[in-house]
Amino acid sequence: MSVVLSGFADEISADLDEQLAVLAAESVAHLELRSVWGTNVADLSDEQVGRVRRALSAAGVGVSAIGSPIGKIGIGDPLGPELDRLRRIADVAGQLGAGIIRVFSFYIPAGQPPAGYRDEVIDRMAALAEIAAGRGLVLAHENEKGIFGDLPGRCADLIESVNSPALLATFDAANFVQCGVLPHTEAYPLLRRYLLYLQVKDAIMATGEVVPAGEGDGEVAETLAALRDSGFAGYVSLEPHLALAGQFGGFSGAAGFRRAAAALKSLLAALSIPWT
Repeated sequence: MSVVLSGFADEISADLDEQLAVLAAESVAHLELRSVWGTNVADLSDEQVGRVRRALSAAGVGVSAIGSPIGKIGIGDPLGPELDRLRRIADVAGQLGAGIIRVFSFYIPAGQPPAGYRDEVIDRMAALAEIAAGRGLVLAHENEKGIFGDLPGRCADLIESVNSPALLATFDAANFVQCGVLPHTEAYPLLRRYLLYLQVKDAIMATGEVVPAGEGDGEVAETLAALRDSGFAGYVSLEPHLALAGQFGGFSGAAGFRRAAAALKSLLAALSIPWT
């Protein structure tokens, strides 16, 4: 097993040059594009996308995935604008050579049982997957607090029910911990067959505080070891959230990002997992 390190570089800085400088210092040759210059990837102009493409090419940095906000709307909100937004993000992915787009499965009204919205969620996710399939892209569904696919069983049910090669899973240990789930013990067995992409942050069960990999209850080492033993060879993407965690992003600063990178690299070394 050999993994490819990446990261949400907007956690370093809003400035692309600073993002690339820190990635270079950490020998990380990929980034997950969520925002740059304070602008979400869904809202970048063609001119801005061109600037990103030229800067990444000059730095020798690839795009592991587009960290999109698709699906971070209420289940009752109109779907049409979200489909159009995915088409735009698919255009950006094509320009930047990315084959994976992170997505979510819609916020469920507070206090309402998610099961009551299952069919609507599946229909919406199938529509998103159809667009992705038509562009040769894969959607990586992230388990996020408050959406339909927050718990392992619903994540697996969603992917199984849509039943499209264009919809798979990204696995976020900290998000599971914040939902009261032990990631490796309870989520990994259900989701391994669908696991395309690994987002790395950890959290403490008692408080929900986000911490570097290996410093919380996220069973990150156990998951990495299991992935190693199963032959996983995909992207492992840092999303540290060490200074700020918001609905549409997080921030760690350069020092925080490097602290998170050091923690992940230490785990990989201890597990004899090579990385590039």
